Amino acid sequence: MNEIKIAIALAGILATIFLLIKKYETRSVLIGIGLVMAFITFNPMEALDAFAKSMTSGGLIMAICSSMGFAFVMKYTKCDTHLVHLLTKPLSGLRFFLIPMATMITFLINIAIPSAAGCAAAVGATLIPVLRAAGVRPAMAASAILAGTFGSMMSPGSSHSAMISEMSGLTITEVNLSHAPYTIITGAIGMVILTLLALVFKDYSKQHREEYINEHKVSETQFAGVNIFYALAPLIPLIILVLGGTSLQQLPFLEWTNMGVAQAMLVGTIYTVLVTRVSLTKITNEFFDGMGSSYANVLGIIIAAGVFVAGLKATGAIDFAIEFLKGSSEFVRWGATIGPFLMGVITGSGDAAAIAFNTAVTPHAIDLGYSHVNLGMAAAIAGAIGRTASPIAGVTIVCAGLAGVNPIEIIKRTAPGMILATLFLTFFML
Repeated sequence: MNEIKIAIALAGILATIFLLIKKYETRSVLIGIGLVMAFITFNPMEALDAFAKSMTSGGLIMAICSSMGFAFVMKYTKCDTHLVHLLTKPLSGLRFFLIPMATMITFLINIAIPSAAGCAAAVGATLIPVLRAAGVRPAMAASAILAGTFGSMMSPGSSHSAMISEMSGLTITEVNLSHAPYTIITGAIGMVILTLLALVFKDYSKQHREEYINEHKVSETQFAGVNIFYALAPLIPLIILVLGGTSLQQLPFLEWTNMGVAQAMLVGTIYTVLVTRVSLTKITNEFFDGMGSSYANVLGIIIAAGVFVAGLKATGAIDFAIEFLKGSSEFVRWGATIGPFLMGVITGSGDAAAIAFNTAVTPHAIDLGYSHVNLGMAAAIAGAIGRTASPIAGVTIVCAGLAGVNPIEIIKRTAPGMILATLFLTFFML
């Protein structure tokens, strides 16, 4: 009987991978396969209860929904665009060194604008023309932006940080500060390898610059009208949460910074209303539209992954895997990193694999010899890195469209660095 259940679990996993590769809707696939496995094993309530329980995860809802609400406000008021222009305006004279700087800037902005595709659209529309005007080949210009789009792992609105926060008992800020060194080094690896590949592929030359100038009939890309107060708006919640999560919040005049993610996002929104003087009604509508969107699209995947994992649990596969990993802890580091990475490459999204892993395995991290933060965030970062090396990821398509190149040309440049970054996570974070 156990062999039959394990066979059902394997069939469910393979079916899920196949359907995700075929680009079927992620939530539908996870919920559908999870329910089927639970019903076949005569334990439907396992999946149904998981669906109900996942809908009301308080910490996740507060952090994710409020962050997305704030992101919608930033987009509506164009404060995110002002931040991008403020950071990129001084870069036009760097020439070749624009390549690593573009990756670094994208990484930092992605912390404040956590959507990978949204960040790439905002940054790419500004920086890709600057890179091309400096003499960078279009494919490399797009690659420089794409390589920085997993900075969201350090965002206070990251769904992964919120999940690990609930498991570990740490605040979201403490989780992010714990994995920050690994995430930063991972980003640096991708940036350095990409810069070296620019030399290998001869992606920087005077000829590329002249081609761009002749094509667009311009001498340089100019930016004007940056409002410093608008540009600061996306950073306000981030600054509050960092100060509140460190010993600085013990200073008398910084005690007020000791607050949660939802409160910080609301403070940032109030600041935005004051400096932009946009109608409070419109800001409120945008904020709540963003909250609703995040529940449907971000929390929706978490809920669906919970149903899928419950289906696997009903087959006994989860318990079998945990017992196996307890006796073979060396396999954990590979499963936590290479697995989500490959799923990210294959499906164009690292979230589904990372969330499923963190739902099923990471709660047992202590028994497996790891901390919740290291095991859970290694899986999350690896999934995001895999997505950054995928030609079918939405963010890759956005970058390719902005630069007018084939997505494969971009991935040829980002993939080597992402593979090395994943190996770094495997051997040093775990």
